[in-house]
Amino acid sequence: MTVTDISHPAPASPTLLDGPALWPAQAHTPTVLGRQLVVERGAGSWLYTTDGRRLFDGTAGLWHANVGHGRPELAQAAYDQMRQLETFHIFARYANDKALELGEVLAEISPIDRAKLILNSGGSDAIDVACKLARRHWQREGRGSKKIILSREFAYHGLHAFGTSIAGLEFNREGYGSESLVPETARISLNDPAQVEALITELGPENIAALVTEAVQGTGGVNPPAPGYLEAISRLCKEHDILLILDEVITGFGRMGTMFAAEYYGLEPDMITFAKGVTSGYAPLGGVMVAPRLWEPFYQDSPNTPIFRHGATYAGHATACAVALKHMEILESERLVPRVGELAGVLGSALDNLASQNPLVAQVRYAGLLGGVTLSDQLSAEQVCDDLVELGFIGRPLRGNTIQISPPFITTDSELLDFVAAISQAITERGAK
Repeated sequence: MTVTDISHPAPASPTLLDGPALWPAQAHTPTVLGRQLVVERGAGSWLYTTDGRRLFDGTAGLWHANVGHGRPELAQAAYDQMRQLETFHIFARYANDKALELGEVLAEISPIDRAKLILNSGGSDAIDVACKLARRHWQREGRGSKKIILSREFAYHGLHAFGTSIAGLEFNREGYGSESLVPETARISLNDPAQVEALITELGPENIAALVTEAVQGTGGVNPPAPGYLEAISRLCKEHDILLILDEVITGFGRMGTMFAAEYYGLEPDMITFAKGVTSGYAPLGGVMVAPRLWEPFYQDSPNTPIFRHGATYAGHATACAVALKHMEILESERLVPRVGELAGVLGSALDNLASQNPLVAQVRYAGLLGGVTLSDQLSAEQVCDDLVELGFIGRPLRGNTIQISPPFITTDSELLDFVAAISQAITERGAK
């Protein structure tokens, strides 16, 4: 009897399906997998990858690494707090001491007088809470028709259900079964108050709960507001009894050279959402600063006082709050907010020079320590950002063929100038190919 060996088929060639288990965020996976840069260490304004690269963090991660990477005092704050109490929730009659302490600190520096703080885990969380509270406010007031949330063209407000629905970037709204996960939303003009007023009239102010706006648009292309625009829409909100929600997830805690952009632009919002800059990304934390007209009805000593039915397991997370408290000390002791004002001048001059000297630059925009370089149609911002990596710098492509500039507050003048020079070099070399 002859025994025939049964051979197993040769293994198939590796494919993208055999890649890492981690699903990359906001990525066209076929063009990302196999060429990911894996960051393993950070120090100051610099990052180090597993393949030996040293890269200047020209975007402060996703707009958040304001005090730079590798700060031992923030790591120590987290360690000390975890040794004592990692966290305990803040539901009903319970609280933890660090959440209470942080609430007082943030209320003290808030542009909203007598603000109350709702804490959670990030910017998308904060937008969801703010939009829910806006609609809850009008329901409680007996004006339940006020449901619509207005937001601006090219707006980005995170990617939870409300954030996705009020996005002014259409590609973030597509593919979920309808135009919006939450249908009662509408987009307003990027910079034309007359169009905003016309839309309010068309929709009926009796149907509009709130208007949400970034002070300076980030992901939408680094779009500072046109002169007088924010003041005009703030006035329209007051005239038509529409709540104004100012999204300061990027601008909050110093990015404009003031603690908040509300101060920079002289605004009086009903709510301010915040996240990234409250801890510089050393712990996931965000929240909403809430004006008295919204919170006072929930604080009345009455059996009929309503409950705002919102809360999350990690709201007021003790370790995140301890990190935020130490982070506030660093901003103060190192005078990093006024330092941003100095860097803003360096950035503005450098970008103006870039625009005047490089014909492949279509436009530059800047406000505070935020900059955007929009390229001519001959070039791709994504390709130029890839080229920047080879020069030792990290930029990020944004909507409108724009390169993001938002380095840490600890960046030196020379590092910032070198970054802008590298952008110019990458644009010129890419244009010559």
